[in-house]
Amino acid sequence: MPRKLLKFLIVFDNTSLLYFPGQFLSGKVLMELQDDTPVLGNGASVLSPGIHSFPFKLGLPMGLPSTFLGTHGWVQYYCKAALREPNGLTHKNQQVFIVMNPIDLNLEPPVLSQEFECSVEHRLGVGCVGGGAVACRVALDRGAYVPGETVALSARLVNHSRTTIRATRAALTEEVRELATLTHGKTRAGGTDTWHNELLYIPPLPPTNLRGCHLIAVQYDVFFIIEPKSLEKEVKLQLPILLGTYPFSSERESAPPAIYPSTLPIFRPWLAEKH
Repeated sequence: MPRKLLKFLIVFDNTSLLYFPGQFLSGKVLMELQDDTPVLGNGASVLSPGIHSFPFKLGLPMGLPSTFLGTHGWVQYYCKAALREPNGLTHKNQQVFIVMNPIDLNLEPPVLSQEFECSVEHRLGVGCVGGGAVACRVALDRGAYVPGETVALSARLVNHSRTTIRATRAALTEEVRELATLTHGKTRAGGTDTWHNELLYIPPLPPTNLRGCHLIAVQYDVFFIIEPKSLEKEVKLQLPILLGTYPFSSERESAPPAIYPSTLPIFRPWLAEKH
């Protein structure tokens, strides 16, 4: 009867798969064999039929960048195990895990804890054909957040033009990818659109800038977008924000804990390109 490897698994002690630089990655490699199986390690040995468990403990270096899965770049961590037989046959398995390099907002510039705003006045149309300006002011309650929190956004749009504004919306973006949006409907000529502390939820995301990685820059922004009904281009107001790991100390008692992914999708850009 030929030898058969029934199971070959990597099991972490931390079932959330979330680790921080400086922590230990510990767990065990589990394998179930049907027959006696010679293997190569420090020396040749034979594993008997049944279940075998091999514990491991590995230290994660300080300064590791956070896990990041993007369209044009990625940082991904995995633990690999291999079982080599004397005949040259090698069985392999790997298990991904998440690394979060923390950013404590309390150690960032104090100005990030304060409200900030952006304003614009933009002319629509030409002459008497929809001519006129739209004036818009947008404010965020502060400039830094952690996943699980919400951005409180206030805005006031005054349409002095003769063109109807089809919609206004707010979007949280990572580079150019929209992660969360809010939308208001029409603002007719001469009308006003007011946003008052509307909440834009921040989903589980890695911190800004992937500290520890010099090849990938991650930037988050809140865009307020004005969509004219005519052929006019969209008007965008950009408000950059910092995304950290630990919230401001004044927010810790009332705010829910930061949220991170409990599972990590296995992302392979070179496979996606084939579809």
